[in-house]
Amino acid sequence: MRTRLSDHVRERLSGFGMMAPSIAQCAVGAALAWTVAIHLLGHARPFFAPISVLICVGVGLGQRLRRVAELVVGVSVGVGVGDLLVAWIGSGAWQIALVVALAMTTAVLLNSGALFVAQAGSSAVLVAALLPTNGAGGWDRMADALTGGLIAVATVALLPASPFTIAAKHLSGVLDALSTVLERAAEAIEKRDVDLAAEALEEARTTQAAVEEFERAVETSKEITLISPLHWHRRGRLARYETAAVPVDLALRNARVLARRTLAALGETSPPPTSLAEAMREVSEAALLLQLELAAGREPMLARQALLAVAARERPERLGFSAHVIIAQLRSIAVDLLQATGMDHEAATATLTSLDAPHDEDAKN
Repeated sequence: MRTRLSDHVRERLSGFGMMAPSIAQCAVGAALAWTVAIHLLGHARPFFAPISVLICVGVGLGQRLRRVAELVVGVSVGVGVGDLLVAWIGSGAWQIALVVALAMTTAVLLNSGALFVAQAGSSAVLVAALLPTNGAGGWDRMADALTGGLIAVATVALLPASPFTIAAKHLSGVLDALSTVLERAAEAIEKRDVDLAAEALEEARTTQAAVEEFERAVETSKEITLISPLHWHRRGRLARYETAAVPVDLALRNARVLARRTLAALGETSPPPTSLAEAMREVSEAALLLQLELAAGREPMLARQALLAVAARERPERLGFSAHVIIAQLRSIAVDLLQATGMDHEAATATLTSLDAPHDEDAKN
């Protein structure tokens, strides 16, 4: 019980560590937006300005530059429709329903993005339910939204989270998951344990979320290096993570097939040989090496060498159908990881030809 509690606390603290820069950006940006809107723009209640900062920066991963554009236009649509209609029909329950419906319909016709549509609707509600309309109200609120959006970008640029920490953290999750699947499948083969194979398959089926989070992390990291002068000179380092994004996704997809076929192979009359488990562990260790080398900012040469060593292994003879499929998937995973190290597809495939090439005796048979 204590172990689970301590693990949970460490996980929460780790999550806070990742989100702390975004929290600081939100806090500082909201205060600056409020101050600028009051003292420079002369707006009495500019709450759209700090709200814009919170939406644009957020506390998670995303495309902030696109958020700024969607936010400002969404607020403009909502405020424009709200101000126009409320001036004619007044405020009330049915008026709110009509204003929200028209604002969101207009937003959908212009742009189907969820943030854009939601912001248009919420802005219309605020106008219809809370804010007195006057000649300049709509323009003031649009200016507040733009001010908040611009300050949000400025806080991300001047108080940036480390793009490499973000990318490395999420790549670590993906490669750890891949390594776990391969290790459990290897153990299942060694022990002829169907339950372990089933656990490996279940683990493999839950990995897609980690892949999607990594892809969003790479996009966020690219965005930070684009808008933050503090990281302009390090874009080349982030390029390694961009190179790895698609290949590691493919590697995990192949690992799911490998785990499923491992489970099937253990039920066949000719189960896979334990030598396959050794090859799986070598690929698993190469995945962890890739993770460490990228996090250290180095060219992943050790990971590449480990994968090339797998290519030199001879294929066991007289295998069952499922074992042949396992070898094919392991080969594909190795190709994917070699591409993640920076090799092109043709070179990676060529180096791994010997992994699944049949022996002469097999060819004769």
